[in-house]
Amino acid sequence: MPAPPRTFWRRITEGIELQELWKQFQAEARYSYEWYSKEVDWEQRTGERPARRALRLARALFWAMMEKLTPARRILLLIALVLLVVPGIHSNIGDTRIDVDSLAGFSGLLLLLLLALELADRVTMKRDLEIAREIQGWLMPSAPPPVPGFEIAFSTRPANTVAGDYYDAFFRPGDPGRLLLVVADVAGKSIPAAMLMATIQASLRTLAASPDPLIEVVGRLNRYVCAQIPGGRRFTTAFFAELDPESGEFIFVNAGHNWPVLRRASGMVERLEKGGLPLGIRPETQYEIGSSSMAAGDLLLIFTDGLVEAENGKAEEYGEERMLGTIGRSGALSAGDALRALTESVNAFVGATRQHDDITCLLLRAPAPGA
Repeated sequence: MPAPPRTFWRRITEGIELQELWKQFQAEARYSYEWYSKEVDWEQRTGERPARRALRLARALFWAMMEKLTPARRILLLIALVLLVVPGIHSNIGDTRIDVDSLAGFSGLLLLLLLALELADRVTMKRDLEIAREIQGWLMPSAPPPVPGFEIAFSTRPANTVAGDYYDAFFRPGDPGRLLLVVADVAGKSIPAAMLMATIQASLRTLAASPDPLIEVVGRLNRYVCAQIPGGRRFTTAFFAELDPESGEFIFVNAGHNWPVLRRASGMVERLEKGGLPLGIRPETQYEIGSSSMAAGDLLLIFTDGLVEAENGKAEEYGEERMLGTIGRSGALSAGDALRALTESVNAFVGATRQHDDITCLLLRAPAPGA
């Protein structure tokens, strides 16, 4: 028995309101257009007439789409497009007369076949990516470790199914009294970035188990990344901090990463920038080590550039000013609530615009007495 229209519509839309569906379509259409248009030369050429320019751009967009298909599917699409404009067939074969007023129906069937083939590839790839995402989830903590006198919260949201961002918080096995915090961002996105992120995570965990000081751990990790991908073709920005929970003092190395925000209970803001080049650019890089401390009411935010570079529908960036304003209003909140407030602020600014980069944040807070 066929499903009632309402049930059918709910199954198609997954219960999403029409307004949200339209926003989703706009975001996806804008993303697809930007993706294809990267391969198009949009510059106005000297003496080029508008009609000629429009034809050139249409041809460039056509080839940008065609070249994403396999040769066999290109032929299928080409036949479908030709059938779409052919007026029809009127012919005699022996005693049989064939009259087909329009071949648009055949064109539609070929386009449906092409869509089915592309969907089969997409579903297969999506299943593999979901497995990769599950494995990636095992590599990063699902809950922060308990740290006396401190609260930790973290969140990550990949632009695609898997991410090139990495965060971690753990006590060093070689010195169980010191907490290591790290947030890293591999250049690029999706599978290549995720694979390099996994090797960095495994290497850091191994190196951190030694009694070596933090600056030596970072130096050895940099040499390892340089050896894996020579020439700096895929570098990684990272921030490392080693905290003594008893005293609140910590040391840090910033390897080309966005400067973390240390907001004091008084409202004063410090930026932690001391370090050196991103990992994977030059094996002989000598890193500097910085130091600071946290007292009751202080808050430390470590983030990747996807946070401040998140864009709305007008291509405006969320920016550091909005981030600092949100953090400034989070002084009395717990680490988890402060991070949620920041995430909600970004979501409200971006709206339905498709996310173009991974967003990862780690927030450390030393609650004030009675907070």
